[in-house]
Amino acid sequence: MTTREQPPVPHPPTLGVLLAGGLARRMGGGDKGLKRVGGETILARAVERLGPQCAGLIVNANGDPARLAFLDLPIVPDDVPGFAGPLAGILAALDWAAREVPDIAWLASAPTDCPFLPQDLVPRLHAARAAAQLPLACARSDGQTHPPIGLWPVALRADLRHALVVENERKIDRWTARHGIACADWETAPVDPFFNANTPEDLAEAAALLAAHPAL
Repeated sequence: MTTREQPPVPHPPTLGVLLAGGLARRMGGGDKGLKRVGGETILARAVERLGPQCAGLIVNANGDPARLAFLDLPIVPDDVPGFAGPLAGILAALDWAAREVPDIAWLASAPTDCPFLPQDLVPRLHAARAAAQLPLACARSDGQTHPPIGLWPVALRADLRHALVVENERKIDRWTARHGIACADWETAPVDPFFNANTPEDLAEAAALLAAHPAL
C-alpha cells in the first residue's frame, strides 16, 4: 500500500461486489471473510474500505444468506452450478447490476479475504483502463496481478455467461485476455494492500501486520 493515500478522482458510478463464494478449504471451511483481524472481521474491513468508493455494494455468497444478514447488504448467489470460481460470482453480480441498477455500467470486485484493501482502488482501476483504452482493469502489486480484484463493464455479461456455461471457462486471465485488460499498480510498502488471508497462519500474519502498522 502506498504510504499516502491518493486523493479520489472522479470516475463513473460503479457497483462494488465482495466475492465470498469460495469454499475456503485452506482455512478449514466456512467463510474466510468472517475470520477476525484486529478484532474486526475481514468482511467488515472490506465493506468499510470498498463501500465509500462505490455507488452501491453487494456480496456474492452461496449457501444460507441469513449468516450475512448483519451486513444489511444484498446477498447475490452464483447461478452457475458447481462452484465455478470467481468468474461465476462476477457474472452473478453483473446480472444483478443489469437488473437492479441499470443506470450503472461498471462493477468493481474484490475478495473477502483481503483485510487491507486500498481506499483508492476503484478510481485507480478506472484511471488505468481509461489510460490504456481497454474495457477491463485489475490490480497489480510487486509485479503480481490479482485477477479477482478488478473492474468489469456490465455490457460484457453475456459474453462472460457464454464463456462460463458453454465453453466451461474458469480462468479469469484467459477470459479477460480476449477483451484486453489494463493493470493498476500499487506499492507493497509498508504492506501489500492485496495481502490475502487463506490459512490460519495468514490470519496470524495479518494481525501482526496490523499491530505493526495501526494506520491500516
